[in-house]
Amino acid sequence: MSSLTLAVRDCSTMLRRNLLHARRYPSLTLNLLLTPVMLLLLFVYIFGDVMSAGMGGADRSDYIAYVVPGILLMTIGSTVIGAAVSVATDMSEGIIARFRTMAIHRSSVLIGHVVGSVLQSVASVVLVGAVAVAIGFRSKDATALEWLAAFGLLALFALALTWIAVGMGMASPNAEAASNSAMPLILLPLISSAFTPIEAMPGWFRPVAEYQPFTPAIETLRGLLLGTEIGNNGWLALAWCLGLAVLGHRWSASKFGQDPK
Repeated sequence: MSSLTLAVRDCSTMLRRNLLHARRYPSLTLNLLLTPVMLLLLFVYIFGDVMSAGMGGADRSDYIAYVVPGILLMTIGSTVIGAAVSVATDMSEGIIARFRTMAIHRSSVLIGHVVGSVLQSVASVVLVGAVAVAIGFRSKDATALEWLAAFGLLALFALALTWIAVGMGMASPNAEAASNSAMPLILLPLISSAFTPIEAMPGWFRPVAEYQPFTPAIETLRGLLLGTEIGNNGWLALAWCLGLAVLGHRWSASKFGQDPK
């Protein structure tokens, strides 16, 4: 077989391995998925009327439309923590060291983790999106092309954050440390425009919310699904995704290539 065929075969094997692990141990994925679902229900049913009134909306449905794009991206940040934990577990149990000695394509181990995590992230977004629709979220005149662009943005964002999470897992001594180091992927959306407009924040706090990867991605997703102004946020979101993906890939590959201590 050609080298390309062997590489594809090895990547498929590693992907199947990670999907089997996710199926046999679903508790981690379910626990990570619980956070965005609970936040969605909390902000809609507890704070929805108050937040909607503060933003000039008529009722809770206006705030549902506002908050769902941020929750969908938070779902990705929450789900990819599982990739960091999975990689750190493989590292601490010695299976990564074993893979280094085997006649397999070296990048297949990382690609298996990344593709598996992206698929789980997409599935999680679909589930959270279904909950959002069930409680009243409706897109406003989004075309099929805009829906496709929104899905592409979510997938690209998941890919970028997964590579970062894999790098965190490779650099962590154990699964607990990996989970803790990946917590910013959940905390950053909380200090973005996910729940309140940047204009409503204190002036000293606005740069923290504005100059980070989640805010332009959230604003782009809102523009695609709700018809709001996107401006430069689309290009900024793509730049963040590509930059994080390249950084995470180089970090992960560097850690994978180092000899175990």
